[in-house]
Amino acid sequence: MMSYIDGFVMAVPTANKKMFIDHANRTDSLFKELGALRIIECWDDDIPNGKLTDFRKAVQAKEDETVVFSWIEWPDKTTRDSAMSRMHDLMKTDDRFNPEKNPIPFDGKRMIYGGFAPVVEL
Repeated sequence: MMSYIDGFVMAVPTANKKMFIDHANRTDSLFKELGALRIIECWDDDIPNGKLTDFRKAVQAKEDETVVFSWIEWPDKTTRDSAMSRMHDLMKTDDRFNPEKNPIPFDGKRMIYGGFAPVVEL
């Protein structure tokens, strides 16, 4: 059985890099507790400008923002779906998802995300 991947692309104010890392460390620990195998948060290092589209355009990144590409690897879709339904309840009780105690350091409206079923895994 192949794993299941949740992918995310977002624009984070460059000045908020440490805040983003701190936020990710807190929230990502919950995903691990819910069964995630691995979580990767990647800070823009070499993103070319495209003629038609690119990562920056996709999330409407501004000059003072950096693109972040992240993914969560789950053992399977069933584990991921169970975690997502449990997370909705935990959002009300777990401070890691409380925006007052762990504010999101980017504009979530411009985040792109989705679930992916791998078709090749080496």
